[in-house]
Amino acid sequence: MPDSAPPPLEITAVGPGNAVPGQPLGSRADVQAFIHEMATRHRFDANQLQAVFNRAQVQPSILAAMSRPAEGKPWYAYRGIFVNPSRIRGGVRFWRANAAALAQAERVYGVPPEIVVAIIGVETQYGGNMGSFRVLEALSTLAFDYPRRAAYFRKELENYLLLTRQEGIDPLTPRGSYAGAMGLGQFMPSSFLSYAVDFDGDGHRDLWRNPRDAIGSVAHYFQRYGWRTGEPVAVPARVSGTRYPALLSQRLSPPKDSVASLQAQGVAPESPVSGTQAAMLLEYQGRDGPEYWLGFDNFYAITRYNHSQLYAMAVYQLSQEIREQYAFYPGAVQPERVARAD
Repeated sequence: MPDSAPPPLEITAVGPGNAVPGQPLGSRADVQAFIHEMATRHRFDANQLQAVFNRAQVQPSILAAMSRPAEGKPWYAYRGIFVNPSRIRGGVRFWRANAAALAQAERVYGVPPEIVVAIIGVETQYGGNMGSFRVLEALSTLAFDYPRRAAYFRKELENYLLLTRQEGIDPLTPRGSYAGAMGLGQFMPSSFLSYAVDFDGDGHRDLWRNPRDAIGSVAHYFQRYGWRTGEPVAVPARVSGTRYPALLSQRLSPPKDSVASLQAQGVAPESPVSGTQAAMLLEYQGRDGPEYWLGFDNFYAITRYNHSQLYAMAVYQLSQEIREQYAFYPGAVQPERVARAD
């Protein structure tokens, strides 16, 4: 890279938003301004970035996909998408194939294998569906033609270009989701920069083709977001009386009520839990009526991966099904709970 930033680019093309179908992104004034910003702030070669964006286009199907998230489904329908025989079997196979890396991740970061496996299962079906969109085009589409969250995706596009430069990757090559999430664990670029690890020590952080790096990165993410080794995630609960509705957790915030205080107000865990454990009361729409659960700090940690109580419960329930089936697999090495290494 040159020691000084290049002069401002001459902006001569279409304005922001509503690009003509098939129009190269590089011909847009807002994209050219972004290129100049990247050259000025991060010393990118403006001509090289211009050439990259000249080969990319807005993808209208991405904008349509953003309007139909799975989280709009009730729990009983949402659960079946992720907690099903195919993902359970796939999780057991993934665990068996990567048992050493999962055990190492638990030793280093304190996150149990079944949680890491379930995340990868929910996100990409163990690498079977990592997304078909060019990451550059997904992030650019949302950065320049999705006003509601344009600032967020513009920052992610900036981070994406930084990480591809760090890792020596052609920005046009990686594929991902319609939101720009990447690899086995579907990391956004900012998460990649902050939490992705070179877990096999080969000098690269490859979350697409290297399960070891992906496993270490997911576990590292959870450790950084407060995973508590050896503590529970969630347990079913029964409710009674008239006070429990006011206790229902409507927002994604850390649990603050003790199990003992919740019990005093009509919430009874169906499995043994310490009365001093902080918990939140959760309600899910079952096919035959509401289901109640107590979620703990580790449940909240899962919501840091995807800000949804539906998502966190699906990950947890899938993890438990995978762990149970793995334990019965002939010749399987039985998982052990280990303390996190400092």
